[in-house]
Amino acid sequence: MSARFVPSVAPLVEGDALWIGIRGMDVLVHDRGDHDELPTATEAEALGIAPLRSLYLGELDGVPCRSAELPEGSEAPPGMTFRTLRELFGRVDEHLWTLAGRAAQLVEWDRTHLHCGRCGALTEHAPGERARRCTVCGHAAFPRLSPAVIVRVTRGDEILLARARRFPGRLYSVLAGFVEPGESLEECVARELEEEVGIEVAEITYFASQPWPFPHSLMIGFTATWVSGDLRIEEAELLDAGWFTRDNLPDLPGRVSIARRLIDDWL
Repeated sequence: MSARFVPSVAPLVEGDALWIGIRGMDVLVHDRGDHDELPTATEAEALGIAPLRSLYLGELDGVPCRSAELPEGSEAPPGMTFRTLRELFGRVDEHLWTLAGRAAQLVEWDRTHLHCGRCGALTEHAPGERARRCTVCGHAAFPRLSPAVIVRVTRGDEILLARARRFPGRLYSVLAGFVEPGESLEECVARELEEEVGIEVAEITYFASQPWPFPHSLMIGFTATWVSGDLRIEEAELLDAGWFTRDNLPDLPGRVSIARRLIDDWL
């Protein structure tokens, strides 16, 4: 049975909370060798860890969960370590990994909105909602989310994969891009493919979505079929792009990403 997370800004249940300590965007965990564990609030208090700020996140299968913003330069206690979110994937249950990503994003939002973006005055948490409200002008700041499309394009028995300049090693993946103001998701898919590789597609179909805490994106996956156009890469973004068959695939993204889900589904 899959775990069920119920978000909340105020505690709905009693009990020792699952405690997600965040330093920068890294997560404090118990290092158990072949896996990691998240501490509880009681364990953190016993270790004398004092967070700068804490947010109530909600309940995971009835267990309360809290984030804790830790100071830059914090050292991990004996037996514990800080992991990046990418390092943490596969070392904890996937539901806990998703929760850690949620905590990291909310901590980042909380610490970067201590002052009003309109008038510069101090903000405070708005009662009953996930927002910081200005104490002077009343402007409300909600957690920021940046939607991005990611699309698998096929041409017969071939898949389009590209190597972005930011990718490590020889990694290739499906194409992605951020949604612009006033643009539908389908329009974004078509625009990104035309801009980055010069092709036209059809049959743009929703696949799935994935929260992507690097640092605050929502990846919205699509599939599409090639209609016309020779590959012409946008050199500012890409090093290479090509059509690949199942028996000549390049290095692919890790299983943490919806990009790999799109590719594996095609395979």
